[in-house]
Amino acid sequence: MAMDTASSRDSTTISQINVTPLVDVMLVLLVIFMVTAPIIQQGVQVNLPQAKAAAIPGTDELLVVSIAKNGKIYLNDNVMSLDELGAKMRAIRINLADKQVYVRADQDVRYGLVMQTIAELKQAGIDRVGMVTRPMLEDG
Repeated sequence: MAMDTASSRDSTTISQINVTPLVDVMLVLLVIFMVTAPIIQQGVQVNLPQAKAAAIPGTDELLVVSIAKNGKIYLNDNVMSLDELGAKMRAIRINLADKQVYVRADQDVRYGLVMQTIAELKQAGIDRVGMVTRPMLEDG
C-alpha cells in the first residue's frame, strides 16, 4: 500500500499556474512606462492668454516661437537667444519666403520681451506673424 501512494504521487500533475514570470513581465513594463512617460511630453510649458479667435488651419510644418514664463525663447522646442532667433529666421526666410511664424507667449511674460521678439522676427523679414491664444471658456 505504501508503494501505491508513492507511485500515484509521481503520476499526478501539478495543476497550478506559476504567475511569477507574468508578474515579472508586468513590473518591467510598469517601470518602462514610468521612465518613458515624462520623455514623451514635449514642448514648452506656456500659460496662454484667452481670446476669442478661430483655430489655426492645419498646415505642413508650423514655425512656433514660444516665450516661457522665465523669459527663455524657444523655436520649435529649441532654446535660443534673440540674436540666434533672428539669424535662424533669416536663414529660414531665404528658403521659405512666405512662411508664417506663430508666437506663443506666457501671459505673465513682460510685454517688452514679447515685442522685442516680434521686432526681431520683423527685422529678419518675417511679415506674417500670428499670436497663439487659448479659446475663451464659455459660461453656461
